[in-house]
Parts: sequence; structure tokens; C-alpha cells
Amino acid sequence: MTTISDKTNDTLRLGLPKGRMQEGVMRLLADAGIRVSISARGYRPTTSLDGVETKILKPQNIIEMLDSGTRDLGFAGADWVAELEADVVEVIDTKLDVVKVVAAAPSSVLENGALPRRPLVVASEYQALSLKWIEARGCGDRFVRSYGATEVFPPEDADCVIDVTATGSTLEANSLTICGEVMASSTRLYASRAAMEHAGKRGRIADLALLLQSVIEARKRVMLELNAPSDKLAAIIEVLPCMRQPTLSKLAGDAGYAVKSAVPRDSLPRLIPLLKARGGSDIVISPIAQVVP
Repeated sequence: MTTISDKTNDTLRLGLPKGRMQEGVMRLLADAGIRVSISARGYRPTTSLDGVETKILKPQNIIEMLDSGTRDLGFAGADWVAELEADVVEVIDTKLDVVKVVAAAPSSVLENGALPRRPLVVASEYQALSLKWIEARGCGDRFVRSYGATEVFPPEDADCVIDVTATGSTLEANSLTICGEVMASSTRLYASRAAMEHAGKRGRIADLALLLQSVIEARKRVMLELNAPSDKLAAIIEVLPCMRQPTLSKLAGDAGYAVKSAVPRDSLPRLIPLLKARGGSDIVISPIAQVVP
């Protein structure tokens, strides 16, 4: 059977996720300058990337297809790679859809905030992850497979659940308390082993990764510009974070320097008052679209 590992086939087959993670992935692609056009009922969108064929699939199907070699590249959660024990290559962690796979149970089951050391009934959509967790617990727990709405199983149909959560609010709303973490997950870009062994595809995957990573990096930073008197410049540069060195330009009339630097966004609450105290003025903050080191 011919698969995408066939060296004569240079089309890059990309899997785009269906469901909750689709919006974030589409925005990431758009911010990288990649247009994706989806029809109302279509599962085969077109993109502005030459030689790329796309299909919208459930994330777990994307992982299965990457593992089998019928897709070259695709977005999915790390939880499904672990669950399916797939042999794929992680290209980028997009930092989107950050979640945790956790164990949770009703307070009536817990003893001093922890699961009791006795056999329990454990419900989950994650069979492989749950069975490993059960084996590690070593209490003879019994696994029950759920097909959605896992949080409603306790207390009548299960003692605890293994489920995915972002904030814990759904579990809390169903009177479940998180009592253990199985793994952390986020949306990531994965490639098949076959595609990474194909020189042409590997190069194109690297180019796409560069574009996406530039957006991910830019989202963590802002462009900070300020004016600095000549006698305050050294003190300002001393505390100004930058990627390599700040950009300096002389102001008209030898009035000092214009200073520009891409700084971490989360440093602003501390940084702005500090720069002002050190003599900086006319501070301007602006967004950055992409950052390529």
C-alpha cells in the first residue's frame, strides 16, 4: 500500500483539529499569515500554502493517522499522543488549550483528601492512561470506559474519574474534588516519522514551524519604546530586558536617546515604574506580530 512515505509524493498532508481547539489553531495560522478557507459543511479547507492538502479531523484521529503515515502533519493534544501511545514527532508546543488530565472523586469517597487504599471503580475516556494509573496505584481498581460526560459517573456508577480539565470548574460543579494529576497537556503540532525522514517535507515542516513559532514568541512580548536622557541611559539599559541588545537612536538636538526593545509582556507591571524612576519618559507599548530571532 502506498502511503505518504512514498518519496515521489511531495504534497504535505495537514490535519486541522475539529472541536474546541480549532479556533486557537486557526488564529495561530492566520497570525502567521496563512489563510485557511473553510466552507460551511466542508472538511477539506484550502490554505494559502502551496502544496499543502488539509483535512479537518478529530484530534485523536489526527494522531492515529500520523502514527500510521496517512497524514504528515497535524495539531492535537499531548494527552491523545500519550493515550494512543503514538510514535509521532513533536514539532511545536503551541501553548494553546493548556489542560490537565486529573483524578477526581466525590468528597464522600476521599479519606483525608486522598483516595482510599482499596479497590475503586474508575471511569474515563482515557483507557490506556487510566490503566497505567490503576497499575501504579496498585489497589486492584476496576476500569469503566466512558464516552463523554465522565464527570456524571460518580457516585452511583464509579468511585472516581480520570478526566481532562482546564479550570476544574466542571468537576467542581459535579461535586468532584481533584485528588491527583495524571499529566499536563496542550495543543501541539506533530509530524509523522515518515514525513520527517522525507528531506523535502522535513524542510517544509521546519519552515512552517518557524512561522508559527514566531507568532508564539511574539505573543509573549511587546515592543517597548522610551526616551532616555544621556546621563540616565546606562541606568535604564541596565534593567531593560531585551532579546539581544536594545536599539538606540539619538534624539534631535542631542536631547538623549530613543530606546527600543522587545520585552516580555509579563514584565511590564514591574518594568514601567522602574524605567520611569530611572529617568525614562514617553514610554510607548505596542503589540508585536511576529518575532524571528
